Amino acid sequence: MITKIKINNCFTFNKPVELNLKADMRTKRFSCNVYTVNNINIIKSAIIYGPNNTGKTAFISSVKAIKETLLNESIHLKSNIFNKNNICELGISFIYEEKNYNYEFKYDDVSHEFIYEKMSQIVYEQNGKENENIIFEKNTIDKIYQCKSDEKLKNALEIISKDNILIYTLATENFEILKTVKNILTSIAKNIEIVDMNNIPNKKTIELLKLNDTTTKKVVDFIKNADLYLENYRYEENPKLDIEMDTEQIDEKTLKNQNIVEQAKLVSVYKGKAVPSIQFDSVGTRKFASLASYIIESLEKGKTLFVDELDSSLHSKITRAIISMFNNSLNKNAQLIATLHDISLLDCKRMFRKEQIWFTDKNENETELYSLKDFNYADSGIRETSDIQDRYNKGAFGAVPNPDLISCLLEVEDIEE
Repeated sequence: MITKIKINNCFTFNKPVELNLKADMRTKRFSCNVYTVNNINIIKSAIIYGPNNTGKTAFISSVKAIKETLLNESIHLKSNIFNKNNICELGISFIYEEKNYNYEFKYDDVSHEFIYEKMSQIVYEQNGKENENIIFEKNTIDKIYQCKSDEKLKNALEIISKDNILIYTLATENFEILKTVKNILTSIAKNIEIVDMNNIPNKKTIELLKLNDTTTKKVVDFIKNADLYLENYRYEENPKLDIEMDTEQIDEKTLKNQNIVEQAKLVSVYKGKAVPSIQFDSVGTRKFASLASYIIESLEKGKTLFVDELDSSLHSKITRAIISMFNNSLNKNAQLIATLHDISLLDCKRMFRKEQIWFTDKNENETELYSLKDFNYADSGIRETSDIQDRYNKGAFGAVPNPDLISCLLEVEDIEE
């Protein structure tokens, strides 16, 4: 599970921000929303609100850059466009085999070099104080190179190239500690799933449907439960349909970035009639079917699922039900972090702890990321039992769009006259 994401000078982020996923146990409400390991309390879900173009997607893109880096994939990372600093800074703290680790790096997006990198283990004392045990540090800016457990590796840090992170620039089989670090970092990266609901592929759902095993049944049941009239949902190599598919009626958005041949093999059954999902299912149903596999797999394998615009084309009750699955006491170690616009889900009375609700806001040249927990009762009058939705609408937390669309209409009328 992830305990913290740190971002600085990436995309719209112009100053250091962090998403802290540790639970504040001074609050006893919704204890089922919290997972505890070695006295570390971690929230199972977090939602991020904010106006359009204030950094919600930039946050998801930053997480994607962390994953790409750890898996040695093509990194898509840009420094903030409003300053002359081309150094991007990213960090991730996480639990792996009941130990808490922190990994961070700095990347020059002009020279495409990794100029700083540090891996450490966080150890907690009985009084709760954190101690950082540095496993290695490669700081080419200040010429600091550390690795207490391996002098040979320490010496290598000073001379290796900067075109990639350490686990991909040195032969890990020659350094036992580096071999261990690579296993940890790649494991946590593979445990991260990232989904954009506006461009979600159905490839994973198709793969699980092909297996025709217990996981397949879970995915199908999950999809069926979201639609009152859907009796079955399946993948067929040679679909036998009661209604022939008309490809001319398929919208362009459905075809975008999708395999039309594979999509044509997805069959929905309504009142005993088998029909092509691609033609007869709504956009919302198709999105939910594609998302279903990510949700089931994350819950079964304890993954952290990041979803951009989770509520896109989904009814608020379905979105609420998805979040509740992750908050449930039956979920032991899966996480959901999602961006949203549906303010009906801003609910601390029945659904969330304060530290699970986050906001993005933007001034002229930077994005802020902050939590509802930052608004204490003494200063803001906000309690866990407050009507958060009403207070948000009134601008108590910022992060509210204020469109002046009427003036645009008046200008149009003036032009016509």
